[in-house]
Amino acid sequence: MLRKLLLLLLTALLGACALIERPPPIPARPLDVRADCSYRDETGGSGLLRLDVAAARVRAFEAKANFPQHGSCHFVLKDFRQTKEMPAIELVQPSGSCIVRMWEQGTRVTVAFQECQAMCTGSAWDQLLPMIYDRRDGSCA
Repeated sequence: MLRKLLLLLLTALLGACALIERPPPIPARPLDVRADCSYRDETGGSGLLRLDVAAARVRAFEAKANFPQHGSCHFVLKDFRQTKEMPAIELVQPSGSCIVRMWEQGTRVTVAFQECQAMCTGSAWDQLLPMIYDRRDGSCA
């Protein structure tokens, strides 16, 4: 009886693993996206993302993130130059170390930040995570 129960539990566990949704591979095509969204989280943090990319060329970009009692981060296209288009877009700060990367995976477009402490006030850099825009509903987080 115990053996049958263990076998049943193992089968259920393996079946549950098959239900995990994995994101699709990143497509090998130029990014095209327009985003204008904002968010507020349960901790009081907020942000906005404005993005216009056509054929992997960034035409407009602004990102802001505010973290209560920590500070804020602000990024605008004029402070960067685009150095890569594929497989991910890369914006580099000419007079600093900040790099912004953008890519799509499924219905989501991710904007990630690397070495961008100088673009933030206070300890906001420690709080900053990639921003994700969801094409399905136009939301961002």
